[in-house]
Amino acid sequence: MNKNIINFIATLILALILSLFLPWWSIMTAALATALFIPLKKAAVFFVPFLAILLFWAVYSFMLSSGNDFTLAKRVAVLLSLGANPYALMLVTGIIGGLAAGIAAILGKQLSLVLSKN
Repeated sequence: MNKNIINFIATLILALILSLFLPWWSIMTAALATALFIPLKKAAVFFVPFLAILLFWAVYSFMLSSGNDFTLAKRVAVLLSLGANPYALMLVTGIIGGLAAGIAAILGKQLSLVLSKN
């Protein structure tokens, strides 16, 4: 398989496992670890973990919100000026998580470059 797909799946699985035991920042450790051990090139270093965590958090927030008919999500969306649209809130949630994961993956790539030179 392609390294991009392997990194995507590994990031998803590791983030899912770590999210069971650690707080929200566990997605950053998942992205950092996969970028450290499964090297990617150029923009894929940022975008593969970004998309993996965007998908993970958007689906996870949908699953959590659907249990109460999106009541809390609608109220939070009103507070964030999203027009009481819970799906927009889920997208924003995914984007924020994706940005955090993408930046952590860039750090992982830089660490792998530093460690490989020694």
